[in-house]
Amino acid sequence: MKTRYTVALALLYNVGLGAVGVLAVHAQQAAPTETKGVTITPLHAIDLGPEIAGAQGRQFRIRLVTFAPGGVFGLHSHKDPDARPGFFYLLSGTLISYMSDVPKEYRPGDSWSENKETTHHWVENKGTIPAVGIAVDIFKQ
Repeated sequence: MKTRYTVALALLYNVGLGAVGVLAVHAQQAAPTETKGVTITPLHAIDLGPEIAGAQGRQFRIRLVTFAPGGVFGLHSHKDPDARPGFFYLLSGTLISYMSDVPKEYRPGDSWSENKETTHHWVENKGTIPAVGIAVDIFKQ
């Protein structure tokens, strides 16, 4: 019985280390700087200048974003001077978003936010079907 227990612990330990190794290799992947395989379709935008005092030159917009299989939205930032707060809501497919080089998988119904503190951000579709989502942000014209 003790031998089975020891073998089971050793197996769990090795599987755990393997998973940590896979995550470490995955997280160390070089961030792509170019966007490819991504189609952005503007759906609607409104000029915030006439709507909100102090919002001149800013637009509130909504876009449909489609990532082909293997598609990548390259490294970008939402920091000042052109801070661009926004949200992304995934409708279909699966995406991996890397914020501050930390990968997180998103599935339909999941969302994330981006603000002036969001750095080293990029997104990829490693799936076999297109991933489609809605991007909403405030954009400096």
